[in-house]
Amino acid sequence: MATRLTVVAGLLALALVSVLTGVASLSGDPWLVLVSRLPRTAAAMLAGAGLAVSGVIMQMLVRNRFVEPSTAGTGQAAGFGLVAVTLLYPAAGIWLKMLAAIATALAGTAGFLALVRRLPPRDPLLVPLTGIVYGGIIGAATTFLAFERDLIQYISIWMNGEFSGVMLGRYEYLWIAGGLTVLAYLYADRFTIAGIGEDASRNLGLNYGQVMAIGLAIVSVVTAVTVVTVGMIPFVGLVVPNIVSRLMGENLRRTLPIVAASGAGLVLACDIIGRLIRFPFEIPVGTVLGVVGAVVFLWLLHVRPRPAR
Repeated sequence: MATRLTVVAGLLALALVSVLTGVASLSGDPWLVLVSRLPRTAAAMLAGAGLAVSGVIMQMLVRNRFVEPSTAGTGQAAGFGLVAVTLLYPAAGIWLKMLAAIATALAGTAGFLALVRRLPPRDPLLVPLTGIVYGGIIGAATTFLAFERDLIQYISIWMNGEFSGVMLGRYEYLWIAGGLTVLAYLYADRFTIAGIGEDASRNLGLNYGQVMAIGLAIVSVVTAVTVVTVGMIPFVGLVVPNIVSRLMGENLRRTLPIVAASGAGLVLACDIIGRLIRFPFEIPVGTVLGVVGAVVFLWLLHVRPRPAR
């Protein structure tokens, strides 16, 4: 209970700081809070919560603690769908781009899961390394298509997450990610059982294929919606679930709300840092999280969790 109160209090404090932080003065334009500051704060929280929950679901399904959507090809596949639909139908609306990104994210994540099944289970680092190479190949294909059609600047916007363009009316699709986060909580016990392994899950009466399909859909849709709305945000689904699991264990029914709130707080904190570090200019939150996430990831690789007492 104390941990939950601490996380919630910290998230509320970060939300208040986010609303009060910016170049424009709120006294000169009080509507700025409703039009820009609150939507930006909500977008950061929804994206962070959704990506953190997607990360923990993917880790349970793959049974590896070092994977998340941006290191398993899901985000890169969503970017490929955006480029493809832009080339085939340049006048496509945002909803059509989102559907294309969801479809390619589903296909990309399914391809990653198929690759993982062929890997020997003895070395856990083979899975994230495979995911990084797999995502790199998809990203290279996306970049090649964008380069051939003079869309490099276009694709760079989608691949580098930032919230400077978020305003009222331009972030609401992220509420889909919020709804799927709630759905993930309803299936938390099933995801926990699925994390034991396919044979053990089936012996316990779990419909393993259905749970895999639901988890795959949640991860793919949340990632695609985030990429289309604010761009790719790395490492959230990797570092947050690992830290929470080390502190609170593997029971998703108990830890998933903390994972969601911690992911929201991490993205919000990095967005605030990006706004302040070179004020009045901004550094994209994806860049800040790339540095912070890489440092934490290296720490996770080298520091073993303490044995339970």
